[in-house]
Amino acid sequence: MNEDYQKTIEFHGHECPGVTIGYRVSKYVLDHYERSEDEQLVAIVENNSCSIDGIQQMLGCTFGKGNLKFKDNGKHVYTFYSRGNNKALRIYLKYNLADKVGNFNKKFNEGTLTAEDEKQMFERRKEAIKHLMEAPEEELFDVKWVEIEEPKKARLYPSLTCENCGETFMEIKGRTIDGKIVCKECFQKLVH
Repeated sequence: MNEDYQKTIEFHGHECPGVTIGYRVSKYVLDHYERSEDEQLVAIVENNSCSIDGIQQMLGCTFGKGNLKFKDNGKHVYTFYSRGNNKALRIYLKYNLADKVGNFNKKFNEGTLTAEDEKQMFERRKEAIKHLMEAPEEELFDVKWVEIEEPKKARLYPSLTCENCGETFMEIKGRTIDGKIVCKECFQKLVH
């Protein structure tokens, strides 16, 4: 097992097909861009799966730095924008993981997974991981250069104190109700 993949697994906490996808996407991206030390490379991800941990660890794109953007589309689509050359690379995972894993995830979520099902599920996951690691990129991904608007850089906003709970929050996330400035959480409680 190579060192980068091992670090990715350690960052995520376990080996699974999702983190392997993130690792392979990241390896492909590193053939075109350098790892982001600050905000040079921006990742726009369209899912919140295990794959995103691979992207954070391998590419240095994180929510904290503001160069990891989340679009909740539930797709294995990853777009990488380089501020240095104003180019965007869109990667779609065309490999159908569901064909490998079968309906075991559904049974797991329903709580109907038997001991035998669990054994088969982990065997199929191992097979999927092996395939994801060994398959050529063109079999796994649909890749194209796309034009997108430059993602906004991270901004620092002043903090306000909620006049209801006393906790501080980002100014742009505040709400006003009954003449008081409150955080979103208190606003939701006061409205309902």
